[in-house]
Amino acid sequence: MENPIYEQFLGKAQDAVHGGDRAWSVQSTGERLAVALALNRFDWLSAMGYTIPEAIDRLDQEWVALIPVVAKALRDT
Repeated sequence: MENPIYEQFLGKAQDAVHGGDRAWSVQSTGERLAVALALNRFDWLSAMGYTIPEAIDRLDQEWVALIPVVAKALRDT
């Protein structure tokens, strides 16, 4: 998939998978919310003070649409 937003999102998610909270915590708020959703890390959302609906509402719709795509790509690697 040649989409710069997808590539950015996937890269941030991979960073969080490999670096855990330390890698995730330095990302922007939007990136952190999207990555937490893609990784099913509701504890990370909670630590930021967001519910799932609030996190989704905060994100651009293109990022929201990519959440399942990125989650699948991470499972398939």
